[in-house]
Amino acid sequence: MNLARTLAPLLAGDVRDDPYTRHLYSSDASMYAIEPLAVAFPKGADDVQALVAACGELGVPVLPRGAGTSLAGQTVGAAVIVDFSRHMNRILEIDGRTARVQPGVVQDQLNRAAGKHGLMFGPDTSTSNRATIGGMIGNNSAGSHSILYGSTIDHVQALRVVLADATTPDLATDARLNAAVAEVLEGLDLSGFPRFWRHSGGYRLDAAALGLAGTAAGSGHPDLTKLIVGSEGTLAVVTEATVGLVERPRAKAIAVGHFTSTPAAIAATADALAFDAASVELLDKAILDLSRQRVDYAGLGDILEGDPRALLFVEFFGDAPDEVADRVDKLAATWKANGHGYHTLRAVTTQQQSAVLKVRKAGLGLLMASSVGSRRPLAFVEDTAVPPERLLPYVEEFARILDRHGLRAGFYGHCSVGCLHIRPFVDLRVPGEIAAMREVAEEIADLAARHGGVNSSEHGDGLARSEFNRRLFGDRVYEAMRQVKHVFDPHNRLNPGKIVDAPPMTDHLRDPAMPAPPPLATTLTFANGMHGAADRCMNVGVCRKDDTGVMCPSYMATREEEHSTRGRANALVKALSAPDPRQALGDERLHGILDLCLECKACQSECPLGVDMAALKSEFLHQYQGVHGVPLRARLFGAIRTLNRLGSATAPVSNWLAGAVRGPLGLSRRRPLPRFHRTSLTRWFARRKPKESGREVILLADSFTTYSEPAIGRAAVELLERAGYRVRLAAEGCCGRSSISKGLLDRARTMASDMVGRLAASDAPIVGLEPSCLLTLKDEYAALLPGDPRVKAVAARAGLVPELLTEAIDEGALELGEALRGREILLHGHCHEKAVTGTAATRALLSRIPGAEVTEIDAGCCGMAGSFGFEAEHYDLSMKIGALRLFPAIAASSPDTLLAATGVSCRQQIAHGAGRAARHPVELVHWAAGLP
Repeated sequence: MNLARTLAPLLAGDVRDDPYTRHLYSSDASMYAIEPLAVAFPKGADDVQALVAACGELGVPVLPRGAGTSLAGQTVGAAVIVDFSRHMNRILEIDGRTARVQPGVVQDQLNRAAGKHGLMFGPDTSTSNRATIGGMIGNNSAGSHSILYGSTIDHVQALRVVLADATTPDLATDARLNAAVAEVLEGLDLSGFPRFWRHSGGYRLDAAALGLAGTAAGSGHPDLTKLIVGSEGTLAVVTEATVGLVERPRAKAIAVGHFTSTPAAIAATADALAFDAASVELLDKAILDLSRQRVDYAGLGDILEGDPRALLFVEFFGDAPDEVADRVDKLAATWKANGHGYHTLRAVTTQQQSAVLKVRKAGLGLLMASSVGSRRPLAFVEDTAVPPERLLPYVEEFARILDRHGLRAGFYGHCSVGCLHIRPFVDLRVPGEIAAMREVAEEIADLAARHGGVNSSEHGDGLARSEFNRRLFGDRVYEAMRQVKHVFDPHNRLNPGKIVDAPPMTDHLRDPAMPAPPPLATTLTFANGMHGAADRCMNVGVCRKDDTGVMCPSYMATREEEHSTRGRANALVKALSAPDPRQALGDERLHGILDLCLECKACQSECPLGVDMAALKSEFLHQYQGVHGVPLRARLFGAIRTLNRLGSATAPVSNWLAGAVRGPLGLSRRRPLPRFHRTSLTRWFARRKPKESGREVILLADSFTTYSEPAIGRAAVELLERAGYRVRLAAEGCCGRSSISKGLLDRARTMASDMVGRLAASDAPIVGLEPSCLLTLKDEYAALLPGDPRVKAVAARAGLVPELLTEAIDEGALELGEALRGREILLHGHCHEKAVTGTAATRALLSRIPGAEVTEIDAGCCGMAGSFGFEAEHYDLSMKIGALRLFPAIAASSPDTLLAATGVSCRQQIAHGAGRAARHPVELVHWAAGLP
């Protein structure tokens, strides 16, 4: 049966059942994988009702899904997966302190809208930039401030749902449902139900029972809304939610305690709670060390005192800055008096808090980044919670259990509510480790119960913990849960096998079921092969964020799973696991999935696992073209230096005739082409009198600055010379950047070898103006020329021009005047610069301009990405990406504001999409230096 063909006519949205779509939705952020039957993308509640009705008639299960970031396997199954995140993501209304939302609304999206009214959604998961409200309802999510705001169940006021029989009852008034559930609850002894308030395991029979008569708030019928919260889509499909909002804190402050051990940090929690902390979060040394290795978290290492083995992040909320700052000071004094820790960092301003908050929320991703091959930190005992006063002895026993089984783990989480997310490193492909994992899971479940805690506190049951529910809740309560399931879903069609009647936790494990990848020779070098590079993805879903950073621009524009880094990595794993991976890499469907990757490299730094999709796409194109041949356009763009040199040599005639190549090369007629300059940088440099004294510096004359924007190169030469340098122009060849992006890796390797040979002949610093070109020396060359000692030496000497100029200014070798005093400068950094080195050097240079106010805009990728934005089939997406954040940020600025952009593509996109001219930062410094 072709499900997509059967179901698609019934929906305004679409349904897919091709092999790649099914593979992409076969896994979530857990250790499990089950291939679905199809994936549906409804556009509204009517679509959902029609889909459930049709699946009921066909006897096909249905599984609702949000961002697919579940850690226990809730959102995988042999069912029709309903992806709410793509279309059903609208905030329908904010009225007073309530909001009506569709299930695909992302938590941060709701908070941005609610923030305009001084409100927010209380539960705040670390995945707030991609977690959907529907997913939070399914799991009964909590978050770091649950000590103040509780869990999702405490904020859900009403739900619109579709049942397994496709009816849409009013949960508050439906007589059949209320009577049936009341009958199940009648006389049921819930005294053995977990007393600890923070739990998300099983069905919340306790919360449902509170609605019955005899309680203070009793309505005379069970609270079915509370029962559905945390039910993981097994009782009903939510199509709309009314949720309560809370006031945003007016002031925040953070105390970061430094401790010599994890137990010492936990022991200091009580002092923090005594001052009404809004959260108390722990990070252990393993995660701290990982943060120091990442460009995007480097700010934390600069502010820590010594080498702590654990940190406690204690957050305070209040009405005024002085009030919360005073509580930080009092906590620091109390810790000192009680001998807790050796230093307390105070973060009372927004700027001070940004670095610590970023790392605090990144514990899971940073821990995952330390995976080696298939030895990964797995989620199976990561969600237990005990009363905070029992946390220290509980963690000590937990550690002994891990030691006894020879397992190591990272410790992080919410000390304020007794929940640490402890994830042991396990390789499920190694004989004996599956059995060890199960033994640990059983021991920890019993340990949590002995300490008065719960097996699941915010991540739900899924496939990892549902098996233990009879054991934890007892036969009578468990049978009551089964009866509730039967009331709502008598034929077991809604996400079967979760919460009740679940398979063993060791079934459906992803890694052991994957075939060993066949060998594949690649041109780029990957540490564990191309398959291993793609399989580093653990589906955390950071690439699905939509309002910060750069990753992933195509997903931000399309909201398609296959256009996220995660989707592309999983697609490559499928192809590379095929019996003939070389032939599989020639698949047209796979090409369509990878085609919209802009090769921005953001995933290299923003993906917690460092999945380098830019490199993977380059190798994919190389392999794909080995099957299908190299297109003419790719050949020409790969030879961009030759093209630009010829264009410059024949300018202005070349500029007049350039439009004629649009059609044959498939270039958009809506996009202005770059203008060639007759007097190129190399021609200008050859005609001038060279400076013969000073320390030598090599300026990389890239293919774009040299022939299309030579004024930038001239400004750099003049500034470097004024700073005392003797400039040598490296203009003999191309770095290979364009060839790499087009998959012409054999040509790129030759270019890289030639370039390294020329640059290695000197020990002078190497600087560049175009980040994508200069940083190719520091990044791709190692993969193109593995084992070549010259590559490492060249990379160590290579940097962007702003680095040298900033040093010169600070040393007094380069003086800047007052020409730009009082001017505001908006900086947009190049994606490769952000990913490889960060933009700190460029910001530092601009900040040296006397009297100028510099602001870096968090506008993501501009959408141009070299030739991508010129190509007719990519033009619309390119402009859509620019319009997400970059164009609006520029439009919101004053016409007098100076725009700075380090990349040639960025400047082209800003000129075309925003109608404003952006300058290279070096040009602004040249202006401030008073050079003609």
